[in-house]
Amino acid sequence: MIKFLFKGILRDKNRSVIPIIIVALGVTLTVFLSTWMRGIFSDMINMNANYELGHLKITTHAYAESTMAANDLALLDVKELIERLHKEFPDVEWVERTKFGGLLDVADAKGETRAQGPAIGQAIDFFSKGSKEAERMNIPKSIVKGKLPSEPGDALISDMFAEKYDVRVGSEVTLFGSTMYGSMMFYNFKVCGTVRFGNQQLDRGAILIDITDAQKAFDMQNASGEILGFMKDGYNMDGAEAIKQKFNAEYYNPNDEFSPEMRQLKDQNGMDVYITAMNMMGTIFTFIFVVAMSIVLWNMGLLGGLRRYTEFGVRLALGEDKTHIYLSLIYEAALIGTIGSVIGTIIGLSVGYYLQINGLDLGINFQGSSMMLPTVFRTEVTPEAYYIGFIPGIIAMVLGNALSGIGIYKRQTARLFNELEV
Repeated sequence: MIKFLFKGILRDKNRSVIPIIIVALGVTLTVFLSTWMRGIFSDMINMNANYELGHLKITTHAYAESTMAANDLALLDVKELIERLHKEFPDVEWVERTKFGGLLDVADAKGETRAQGPAIGQAIDFFSKGSKEAERMNIPKSIVKGKLPSEPGDALISDMFAEKYDVRVGSEVTLFGSTMYGSMMFYNFKVCGTVRFGNQQLDRGAILIDITDAQKAFDMQNASGEILGFMKDGYNMDGAEAIKQKFNAEYYNPNDEFSPEMRQLKDQNGMDVYITAMNMMGTIFTFIFVVAMSIVLWNMGLLGGLRRYTEFGVRLALGEDKTHIYLSLIYEAALIGTIGSVIGTIIGLSVGYYLQINGLDLGINFQGSSMMLPTVFRTEVTPEAYYIGFIPGIIAMVLGNALSGIGIYKRQTARLFNELEV
């Protein structure tokens, strides 16, 4: 029967071409928007993980509950802790990070203060062999002038700060702040370069230094504010939860606010909302397109039914059962929906793969934004994209024809010959 219906579709293009085109367009949009939204959410998650949250984060409980990154609540004995983490969780890369704030002082030729401005800094591992921290935070591509820190005392500052206070590469700046123990500190750094991340939150007064310089400057020997973990196979919520539960069962003491506590990505900064939204997006888009295309195809089915009114009458007059005609209409709709879905999926995946590789630069539209968003948006083609278009493509076509085909049962056999004579 399928072979018979397929021949009918090929021979009578008036009843197949337009529905196939509509289904293909709907499926193309479904597949493309699915990969687009998946890519945006994944980029947001990865950007927040790489810059701030990690896939897993270890801090003291007091530090995690604090609204500010207070280094007087920092982790101690981090070298020993990281060694144990590498042994217990070898599939996770563990790195030290320390956040800090202070006042950045720019001196004139006589060594006197020429300008001062607030600075929000982060210390990462620039110098260790094999460290991926600079690439993870996209620092090499964000450098406007100069180069990455290569020796102790080097610092990167935001290009916006450098332009505002006329700080040149090679100039010396002094960071004023407080140590881990609350005493005042000042430490001199040589500006080795300037960076621009395209994010107002980061560009206003950022300073990036090596973790060893931060430990010296803030009197944090063998201490750091945070230890971040990055899963080597990418973020997996269930896997991260298992690691978190195992770590906290061994190391975290609810009665000791300075005991290390691990949290995973979704536990921080409301990321669970984004992750839940990402997981629901495919279902939402599928439902929307099923409803929209069903309405369109229902109307098309009604018009097609009117055009095929005589055909159905002849078939009924020849003794064909109404249910058989109705089911053949449904099978035909499923076949047309499948053809349109295949075409639409191929087109949608092609566009998705192109933008996954090349991306779409929308950075100019987000200048001055305080949200942590990527400037180049990319799609992400997942296994779900290969089949998600078939759901609205087939269901909408079948549903539309099922609704319009109900009219077959309303035909009165007694009037068939009068209709055919006319």
